[in-house]
Amino acid sequence: MKPSGMKLGLTLSGDHLTRDHARFAAQLGVSHIVVHLTRYANGANPAAYLEGGVGPLLGDCSGESLWIFEQMSGVRNMLREFGLELAALENFSPNFWYDILLDGPRKAEQIEGLKRLIRDAGRAGIPCIGYNFSIAGVWGWRRLPLARGGAVTAAFDMQTMEPDDPIPDGMVWNMRFRPPRPGAKPVTLSEAELWERFAYFLGELIPVAQEAGVRLAAHPDDPPAQRLRGTARLVNHPAKYQRLLSLVDSPANALEFCIGSLQEMPGSDIYNTTRFYARSGRIAYIHFRNVRGQVPTYHETFVDDGDVDMAEIVRILRDENFQGVLVPDHTPELHCVAPWHAGNAHAIGYMRALLQNAEALGPSRTKTHPAITDLTPA
Repeated sequence: MKPSGMKLGLTLSGDHLTRDHARFAAQLGVSHIVVHLTRYANGANPAAYLEGGVGPLLGDCSGESLWIFEQMSGVRNMLREFGLELAALENFSPNFWYDILLDGPRKAEQIEGLKRLIRDAGRAGIPCIGYNFSIAGVWGWRRLPLARGGAVTAAFDMQTMEPDDPIPDGMVWNMRFRPPRPGAKPVTLSEAELWERFAYFLGELIPVAQEAGVRLAAHPDDPPAQRLRGTARLVNHPAKYQRLLSLVDSPANALEFCIGSLQEMPGSDIYNTTRFYARSGRIAYIHFRNVRGQVPTYHETFVDDGDVDMAEIVRILRDENFQGVLVPDHTPELHCVAPWHAGNAHAIGYMRALLQNAEALGPSRTKTHPAITDLTPA
């Protein structure tokens, strides 16, 4: 049977970015790893979030130093000890680029820092950096027992939270980059201002990334609300990915394609969206997760139990000759002593079976000739 060419990956971050977890990934049959170097938990107190409050609640990144070649190549070499390839770095630390997001006085300095980081990533043989150009970041989740069998999972319901609660001063992406300043005005941001800042970001960094052999891959908004915490969202509809790609037409301007986030968007046709962007050749890698519902109310599910037919996603990727990496992103928590390991093992097993049998899944069950207008609901 002809293999599909798609590659199976796993995400490792924080306490999971270790040799023991690399060995675990290799034992699951994974070949590629998406790495998070941002120290999300530094100084964090997640107690309220773990008890069902709105979050996630992350930590303090103010002391984090810009990642350098030796650090990135060291992680790459550790993974290679287990036969694993480093597929992508994911998420710049907010400390590296808060004034790019906020249009602050250190914007030019931070752009130069990101250029150095991208060049070092290229030297280290890292082909991709995933990012989410957002000030509010991921916000509004609650941990609730809504997945199959009462498994705890991420849930979003705009009626049970205050989506316009301002971002605390000195924070972006739910992380603190400096102490709060008394009397500071809340951050607000229009869609036009957000896209203007984003165009600057791409215009400065994509030429550097292309020269370094690195793709910058944009994650869609999660939650894909119209506004969150007083700020606009960048990619909260599938067609906005096309706007993003058209700003700088380069193979280095790519997509961190999240099936779950795209399905959460009201009016989204996830199959047509997947086909359109897979055909474009601009998907760098895929977050392969499932969800039930759409904004304003949804929750994440086990990969085999949501609104999306994940086998059909694989059929579409196969038909469009996608050759990249798929990772579970994150999973509901199984009720056991090792919920992270169990959840990822379940997802990887399901994904591995789909990818190994991609040619045997039969023809696609959805239409095969997308146009960008088809991504926009009537």
